[in-house]
Amino acid sequence: MGWTIASAQLTGSVRKVHDFLTVGAAHPLQEAAAVALSSAAPYYQNLAEEYRERRDFLLQALEAVGFRVYRPRGAYYIMTDVAHLGYEDDFACAYYLVEKVGVATVPGSCFYSRPEWGKTKVRFAFPKKMETLKQAAEKLKKFQPQNRAKA
Repeated sequence: MGWTIASAQLTGSVRKVHDFLTVGAAHPLQEAAAVALSSAAPYYQNLAEEYRERRDFLLQALEAVGFRVYRPRGAYYIMTDVAHLGYEDDFACAYYLVEKVGVATVPGSCFYSRPEWGKTKVRFAFPKKMETLKQAAEKLKKFQPQNRAKA
């Protein structure tokens, strides 16, 4: 959604671009969709099982170091509640994780129309190689809740 203010000469071109961007899907995406729809069921079953394995592995690693997790039932990420960990907000926790622990997350407030609803949450994604998730789990062992680090 957006708007533009321009001369009539320029808005004609803007309208053409808008029409091409919103009316039809890009050809490569149509080709990809056709291939995906023709893939055999075992591909999707295998993919679902691999994601379940990654999800369960990361859930266990996060819980082991003190995160309160929301178990996803179809998403490729895990939202966690960090209110009890003593960080000022989601950004403070996310910065700590990337700077001191070496694990990147996304502050929860980025996903809410009212950012204050997500200020106590951070999101971890798990569509990664298992090797990458194992490295992250090892790094997470260095995680220190802010309320414990201050003590």
